[in-house]
Amino acid sequence: MQRQTQGKPRLEGYDLIGDVHGCGVTLASLLEKLGYHQSRGVYRHPRRKVVFLGDLIDRGPRIRLAVTIARRMVEQGEAYIVMGNHEYNALAYTHPGPAGSHKRWLREHTPRHNRIIQDTLAQYSDYTNEWDDTLAWFKTIPLCLELEGIRVVHACWDQQLIAELKQRRPDCCMDTQFLVESTDPSTQAFRILDRLTRGPHVSLPDGIAIHSGDGFTRQSFRAHFWAQAPQQWGDVVFQPDNLPGDLETRELSAQERRQLSYYGPEQPPLFIGHYWCEGIPALPAHNIACLDYSAVKYGRLVAYRWSGEATLSADHFAWVKVPREERMLPKPWEIDFD
Repeated sequence: MQRQTQGKPRLEGYDLIGDVHGCGVTLASLLEKLGYHQSRGVYRHPRRKVVFLGDLIDRGPRIRLAVTIARRMVEQGEAYIVMGNHEYNALAYTHPGPAGSHKRWLREHTPRHNRIIQDTLAQYSDYTNEWDDTLAWFKTIPLCLELEGIRVVHACWDQQLIAELKQRRPDCCMDTQFLVESTDPSTQAFRILDRLTRGPHVSLPDGIAIHSGDGFTRQSFRAHFWAQAPQQWGDVVFQPDNLPGDLETRELSAQERRQLSYYGPEQPPLFIGHYWCEGIPALPAHNIACLDYSAVKYGRLVAYRWSGEATLSADHFAWVKVPREERMLPKPWEIDFD
């Protein structure tokens, strides 16, 4: 690990934290458990830094608190962050459609889209200036990171698409042109944004849908990207919802295989969120850790404590179970940022 500026302790490693989704009180609790303590309104650790995997917002009861904790840490050099699909959705939802377009907004205000963002908008409704400032901050968040031997992305590391992103945007951040372009499925920006923040998907047969535990109906399933030679749908499905009927044994078509990304075992350690895992945190591959364990569904808010190892270990997971009391009034120990 690199040394800090002269006189400061050596940086021991990174604590990577999965999708918070507005569980701000639990985030504070997890940081305390990891040895971070608030100083001058910012959570700090003398020898470690945090990396947030995106999806700070939506669904949870303390969204403003979650964003404030993360943002202050990032701006004070105590943390890094990558873009989640929910931060991206917020940017597109609030950005007007391009001139001459039939679209009023880049992300149309459909009942489905309204429902996804409704908790965030409600919790910022009395803080409109803060919300505008938060959206401006979201736009500065990179889509991926490489830090001293590790890689971080919200949903999927696709080397070819990341190379294209870096050629176009060396800082891996979106500008307005990229944001507008990314809502057009025919563009390079869409392919990059969709794969990095949402990961691979496989479409279900006509007439078949998954009625997910989060209340949404989906016509595709989330697929992972570390199976070397997948043959069946069950070889790549990566979500808590089971595939209907006997679809796990359905053969992947040649076209479906071509559409999947692949991250091989020889690649550096990779950290992702996004996939709504359940149960006790486990590693899907020796060099991949998924840190999204359904916090907002009263699951676990999970961190991985990385200290330079090339082979990841499940012993390095740390977590806090999200209690139903998250929705209650703040506890006496909770930071008050207002």
